[in-house]
Amino acid sequence: MTDTATPEQVFREGLRLLEQNDFDAWTGLFAEDGVMEFPYAPEGAPRRVEGREGIAAYMRPFPEHMEVHELKDIVIHTTGDPRTAVVEFSSAGRAVATDEPFALSYVVFLTVDEHGRITRYRDYWNPLDAPASLRAGWERTGA
Repeated sequence: MTDTATPEQVFREGLRLLEQNDFDAWTGLFAEDGVMEFPYAPEGAPRRVEGREGIAAYMRPFPEHMEVHELKDIVIHTTGDPRTAVVEFSSAGRAVATDEPFALSYVVFLTVDEHGRITRYRDYWNPLDAPASLRAGWERTGA
């Protein structure tokens, strides 16, 4: 990403990386002191993850649990702050352990800094929509 990347550009690049199941590159979009927040995280999973390294550690186990096949229904809303956007989207894929399909919906508040790095990623998703095998994995690993 460039230093002048908008939240929309950063988010679309992030979607491209997630569709490739490249979670390492996805975490590289974050500022060193970036934060992920999950207000509706399931019991046992973190509600806040701080720092690029912390986010990388949090995301590292995801390929063991889930495989993203499709990200769709993407609607990006601009806000009064040119560094913040609100994004609606959905995902489809499979739980690796059980081969169970999943379909999840998200609303994300995304803020980027002046360098086009994510400083805040607040993810409002419903963990109850996830297959039980994914929820169990999150509870075991905290991811």
